[in-house]
Amino acid sequence: MTEQSFDGRRWAIRGTGAYLPGRRVGSEDLSRAMGLDPGWIEARTGIRHRHVAAAGQAASDLAAGAARDALERAGLRPADLGLIVLGTSTPDELGPSTACRVQALIGARRAAAFDVAAACTGFVYGLQAAVGWLSTQRGGSPYALVIGVEVYSRFLNGRDRATAALFGDGASAAVVGPAPAPYGIGTVALGSDGSRAGDVLIPAGGSRAPASAGTLAGLGHTIHMDGRAVRDFIADIFPRLVAEAADAAGIKPSDLALVVPHQPNPRLVASLAADAGLDPSQLAIAGHEVGNIGAASLPYALDRAVRTRGVEPGELVLLAGFGAGLTWGHVLITWPPPTAPPRVPARHPAALAT
Repeated sequence: MTEQSFDGRRWAIRGTGAYLPGRRVGSEDLSRAMGLDPGWIEARTGIRHRHVAAAGQAASDLAAGAARDALERAGLRPADLGLIVLGTSTPDELGPSTACRVQALIGARRAAAFDVAAACTGFVYGLQAAVGWLSTQRGGSPYALVIGVEVYSRFLNGRDRATAALFGDGASAAVVGPAPAPYGIGTVALGSDGSRAGDVLIPAGGSRAPASAGTLAGLGHTIHMDGRAVRDFIADIFPRLVAEAADAAGIKPSDLALVVPHQPNPRLVASLAADAGLDPSQLAIAGHEVGNIGAASLPYALDRAVRTRGVEPGELVLLAGFGAGLTWGHVLITWPPPTAPPRVPARHPAALAT
């Protein structure tokens, strides 16, 4: 595996964090509200519950919570950051970037900040942006923060079971910083197919269809998704990403200690393990706890795996993202040794929902 480095430096994930809103909605209750059998959603998706942001709680608020958690785990302060990259499809507003809102909320005054718009692949795209930035800095901060966050509940049509059954709110983050060789983040491979942008999108609210009485009446500000097309895309892209990453590194899928996929439908993704040449035990699946939280889905599953399973130094961890756009990407990480203990013991944000 080729390490991303500059002047002999490697870059690795030095701490992860997450934040979930306090309100939790069970799939049984949601199924009943949609006029379905109580077990309908869980049987088809594996999702048991999802979290919903409080009134007045925006994407930046969730992202700031995840950012603070990740910084604590890395033993760093906001002042140590040189960059904040944030992936989201549900920003606070069309402009400025939600990353700038997060910078102000956490007090990271020295950090540059910007968003990436790659839907559910946003964390992988953001990781590439962070590593590229760090690799060209001379004398600047050697730490970047990559965040994925969504507040999908504001963009759902409650009568559309194809979307309302899947999506939730949440945020997750990772601190990227220096690591000794041979540990670190390998080459990030990214891809897109804009001809299929219509498979899943929020059609109104941008320059093509600005907000109007007509777009509001037509529910143009809610998520529209071709469920069959998206399922077919997932079934094709996930095994392909695993195969491409393994081939590029000269390894077998069985050599991977942990594979962290985006999980819009955790039952579907878990069912693809054999097609990807994986044992189910290699997959980090956490979507049953939170539903599809978009750009936060993959880093949330990584954070849960780090805290519950643990990742040993030298283990190979594959991140495989895919989503609207269409977009996709993968990165293979040789997990680094732990950093110094954090200044303040981190409490996992899932406790906030209990």
